[in-house]
Amino acid sequence: MMDFNSRVWKLLAGVLLLVLGGCVDKFEPDVLNSPQSYLVVDGFINLNGPTTIRLSRTKNKADAPVPVEADATVTIQDEAGAAYPLPEQEAGTYQSAAMSLNPALRYRLRIRTAAGKEYASDLVAARQTPPIDKVTWALTNRGLQVYVSTHDDANATRYYRWRYDETWLFHSAYSSGVEYVDGVMQNRQENIYYCWGNESSTAIQLGSTSRLSQDVVKDFPLRLLESTSVKLGIKYSILVKQYALTAEEFAYWEKLKKNTESLGGLFDPQPTQLTGNVHNQADAAEPVIGYVGAATYTEKRLFIDRTELESIVRFQTGYESCGKPDTVKLADVAFYFSNPNLLPLEGLYAGRTLIGYTSSPGVCVDCRLRGTNVKPDFWP
Repeated sequence: MMDFNSRVWKLLAGVLLLVLGGCVDKFEPDVLNSPQSYLVVDGFINLNGPTTIRLSRTKNKADAPVPVEADATVTIQDEAGAAYPLPEQEAGTYQSAAMSLNPALRYRLRIRTAAGKEYASDLVAARQTPPIDKVTWALTNRGLQVYVSTHDDANATRYYRWRYDETWLFHSAYSSGVEYVDGVMQNRQENIYYCWGNESSTAIQLGSTSRLSQDVVKDFPLRLLESTSVKLGIKYSILVKQYALTAEEFAYWEKLKKNTESLGGLFDPQPTQLTGNVHNQADAAEPVIGYVGAATYTEKRLFIDRTELESIVRFQTGYESCGKPDTVKLADVAFYFSNPNLLPLEGLYAGRTLIGYTSSPGVCVDCRLRGTNVKPDFWP
């Protein structure tokens, strides 16, 4: 008979795929239906700025969405005993004010759930993250590859993790210059043709120079975009964030990466036991997912314009399924355009006489259904 620890870690292997990534195969062992739910702590203690911690619970593979851990009390504590609160901003997300913490001290995270359970991370030494030297890109036979390079002259970092935020400008299939409001056709007041999409990384990106004589990372392959990606259509931006890790923290992320990316079918290697640094203060045997480190982080942004990518010829818009515009007669305007799923594009005229409007489904016209029409502050 399977012992408790084996069942627990088999369960975690499955549910972690949903919390931090996706499954590769359709193999779904019965153990995934276990009612057990474990705390997941996602975030790090930011020495220079606001700290954001997200609390959730593991879940069965078939369940959705991921349950958040709301109404908890979360604080940062330094080894001298000072505490810094992280108020809840939205359900399961806790954020401190911008802070400048002493890098000479060690820090931990304390959590008290609404149910009264208390958790704490181990005291960890603060890490100073070196700046990113450059973020570059190159076209390969697989698509557009983004690279990151960095170094530490003091040879003190050695272990790195990267995350990134992508933003891209795109436009809908058709431009609409008019809108039907309260029974009246008028000039459109808001742009719904150009929008910005946004997406954050989910893959675990790690690098180590521990076996090198110099603490130098050169052209680490961070992000591969297929040449057909809609993100490359007009203008694309990637903001790369770099974090310095301790050896223990790197080992945790390395195991987590293996567990979430290597587990696929029945005959794939089984995951290693995942042990973080967050513990239930009353029950040390309770599994808790997460490793809370303390560090500064550095970032660098890259822009890529479509005009730089002339060799990419398979570009897609994401609107390939949109057909040609239809025609709505003037007498039928109220009937058709009272439905928000059909939008007018422009007037149709016979000479100088308005006889109707061209139209297309909202999904082909309103770019806000795929992004936001609010220009980001950093966009040129």
